[in-house]
Amino acid sequence: MKRFIIALLVSQICFSCSGQEKRKPIGETEFQKEMNAKFKDASTSPLTKKGLKEFKGLDFFPVNDKFKVVAKLTKTPEAKIFNFPTTTSRIAKYKKYGVISFTLDGKEFELDIYKSPNPTPGYRDYLFLPFLDKTNGKTSYRGGRFVEITTKDEQSDGTIIVDFNKAYNPYCAYSDRYSCPITPRDNSLDIAIEAGVMAYKK
Repeated sequence: MKRFIIALLVSQICFSCSGQEKRKPIGETEFQKEMNAKFKDASTSPLTKKGLKEFKGLDFFPVNDKFKVVAKLTKTPEAKIFNFPTTTSRIAKYKKYGVISFTLDGKEFELDIYKSPNPTPGYRDYLFLPFLDKTNGKTSYRGGRFVEITTKDEQSDGTIIVDFNKAYNPYCAYSDRYSCPITPRDNSLDIAIEAGVMAYKK
């Protein structure tokens, strides 16, 4: 009887450990874990029913500190609100927040950064940074990617931290039912940004 009880306890412990292992978030960084958790949850995932059923985790480029840059931010407070084209007939409204300039591999780059004039609650600090690079259509989504960034990333010396390891795909990369902003050609980088979320294989 004692042996049976011990065996039962051991099996319960092993089962518990196995369950905890299955529930452990997938990803190397907090950003990757949060992204995978969002995509796995049917209530927040942009995936189709078929994609959600087959989902094992997003593919990411290896984390590389080279792609976390401190960029000079030149704000454009006088910029006007304008119509931002999307992948559907919907027109998004944005305002140019500023221009960021930074160096990668000895080359100088510039990107325009935007802000919604009427952000939804909880997103008032969020900035919109779409970009194209040499990985598009190869190892990353052909339509370009966006970078997760907020005004809290701004520094007192007029710079802003931009981490391309947090680059993600617009929802249009996962399903045709979404309307996504189209990345401006002016925001093209003549370099391969091998960081962030990779192309999604449907």
